This record gives sequence, structure tokens and C-alpha cells, in this order.
Amino acid sequence: MVPQDLSKLLAGGVDLEQEFERATKTLESIGLSGYEARGYIALVAHGYGSAETIAETARIPRTSAYKVLQSLCQKGFAISTRGRPTIFKPEAPSKVKGRVIDHLEDTFAKLDLLHEVLRSKGEPQLVYTIVTKTRVLEKIGELIDQSSETCIISTPTFSEIRENVGKKIEQAIARGIRFTIITEPGQKIPEGAGVVNRKGLIATDVIVDGSAALIAAPDLSACGYTDNASLSRHLENFLEIIMNLKE
Repeated sequence: MVPQDLSKLLAGGVDLEQEFERATKTLESIGLSGYEARGYIALVAHGYGSAETIAETARIPRTSAYKVLQSLCQKGFAISTRGRPTIFKPEAPSKVKGRVIDHLEDTFAKLDLLHEVLRSKGEPQLVYTIVTKTRVLEKIGELIDQSSETCIISTPTFSEIRENVGKKIEQAIARGIRFTIITEPGQKIPEGAGVVNRKGLIATDVIVDGSAALIAAPDLSACGYTDNASLSRHLENFLEIIMNLKE
């Protein structure tokens, strides 16, 4: 149900509960957690607020609210002010929308390029679909285990990947794999891995040895996997472009 406090703040809608749930699901689809989505909506409704205020409005546990709002700041959905208590303000929805559209256009431009490359070479597009977060994470672990030289992971939620396959990453680094992680600022990175901080990442990409690749949805609920070397190399080249971009 839409939080009662939030329904008082939102006006002009016929079905506030439906609009709230729809907005929450949409924000989740571009990489926010449920709490983050609710927190951002509450911030937009208030205009600004402390963690306590936003927690009450969005029905987020008070013990989690500050961490949720800090995460929104790291992902470019909010900004915080100095002082006690810390006051959070939402990034303008139009600015967030523009950034998301830019990244989606980049992603689909990449896919169009890969499609044209493979079609021009007359190669079958060997991309396999894997569904459920458990299986996607298992596949990421398998790719890391099979790496012999390099592994690149680009993801907005590295913390979740580290939680599930962190030991495999450490083992890969220990056996000499050149590991590079592209992720949002503020993420804890395993010792020995290279890191490139980028805001506004949406999908999770994993490239191993330039010969196998995986592209997963923001919530890791599904992914496409290929062991087509041409496709994997082009994805790797794309990630190298991202790594070399200046903020």
C-alpha cells in the first residue's frame, strides 16, 4: 500500500497507490532497490528531508534510512548537506531521466553495433538467456573461475556480487588474473583489483579473457551469455571506452 504520509504529499492523482507502486517498480527496473525507490519518491514529494523524515514518509526502517539515502547519493539520485542532522535533497527527476536515457541509448547503440558486426560476418548470434538471480550469480562465478588472464566486471551493484562471489574474485586475483571493476563510487573493492568509478551504471557486464561475456539486468534477475569470441571482444572494447572516459 502507498504510505499514508506520502499519499498526503502527492496530489492530483486518481489512484495514488497505483501510481506509487508503478513509480517504485520503474525505479527498481533501472537499478534501485525497493527501499531506494521509495526513498527517492519520498524525497521528491518532500523536496528535502532528514533520514528520519524520509524513513517515516516512505515506510523505510529508521535503522536503514541513512544508508539508503547515502546510496541514493552515490548513484546520483540525491545530494546531501553538511550538518546535523544531515539533510538530503532529490536530484531533479528530469536530470535523472536524462542520464538514464543517455545510458540506455549507449547500451542499445552497443547492441546494434554488435548485431551489425556479427551479421556482416555471417556468424550465428550465440547468446543464451539465463533467468533467476541465483543462476545469474552462479554463471558470474563460473566465468570468474574459468578466467585465465583477464576479467572485467562493470556493475552499479558490486556489493551484491562481492557478497555472493567475493571468494572467487579473491582466488582469481591470487592466481594472477588481471581483475578490473567498473562501479559506483564508495563500493568496497577486493585488494589487488583495479577499479574505475563511474556513476549512473545500469546493466551488469562481465567479460572474461575477451572470449566470454555476460550482460545482466539491473536486478540480476536475467542475463544474456555468450562464448562467441567476436561478440565478447567488442563488448570488452566498449567497456575499455567507458573506463577511459573522463567524468
